[in-house]
Amino acid sequence: MFWQQLANGVTMGGIYALITLGLTMVYGVLRILHISHAGVFALGAYAGVVALSLSGNLVVITLIAMAVCGLVGMLMQRWVYRPLMGSSRIVPLIASIGMFILMEDLFRLAAGPYVLPLPAEVPFGLDQITTSFVTGNQLIVLSGAVGLLILTWLVINHTRLGLAWKATEQDFETAASCGINVDQAVAMNFLLGSAIAGAAGVLVGFYYNSVSPTMGSVPAYKAMAIAVLGGLGNVWGTVVASVLLGVTEAFLVTSPVGLLLPRDSIAFVALILVLLFRPYGLFGRR
Repeated sequence: MFWQQLANGVTMGGIYALITLGLTMVYGVLRILHISHAGVFALGAYAGVVALSLSGNLVVITLIAMAVCGLVGMLMQRWVYRPLMGSSRIVPLIASIGMFILMEDLFRLAAGPYVLPLPAEVPFGLDQITTSFVTGNQLIVLSGAVGLLILTWLVINHTRLGLAWKATEQDFETAASCGINVDQAVAMNFLLGSAIAGAAGVLVGFYYNSVSPTMGSVPAYKAMAIAVLGGLGNVWGTVVASVLLGVTEAFLVTSPVGLLLPRDSIAFVALILVLLFRPYGLFGRR
């Protein structure tokens, strides 16, 4: 029982990390709360459903969804956020909320208000590998999450692009004076963050075999709570906070506490406690 709950928690933590990563990356560079990132997450799941007509292979449809979401993320940055740079922070926040609502309604108009299945095929039947406490689908989701997190770590810490992001986080003008193409760096930030969100959408749709117009609603506010827990703009603090939250939820919902607290409220209880005692986040800096 303990190991099953731990596996459930780590799996959810991996999913939370993928969803929140793009939000944190964007905040780190632009200091914008990119709420519509949850809409990109749902778009990834719908792109996966559409891609099923081309291939049933989970890897192929995940790559298609990542390409679609990465492109949409770049268009959002160029057409919505870029013109609003220099405005009060509340302006892009309102624009982001509006985009998220628009995307949910577009999903509903285009695909209907119904739940759609995402019965993707896993190469080599890897989803059939099941142990006494971990299912094959959990192993697939965990493998995908770990692989994408490692890829992100490599990009941030071992590429010139990652170095450009770090410089841009500190100061736009100084980074530009050092020869960094700031516009390109920000666009690539949106591209990678949105692509990862698209992969998360496919993995969630595959894990639950369920895709719906409102599947981004809960992640929209839970990702904000996780981002604050990890320290706004702190990528790896966000990953740790995601896993901690996933594991905490898994154990608390099966304990007597679960009778009092719904699963989705636990993130906000943790958020309130952190804001009271460590307002800059568990891993943030003053």
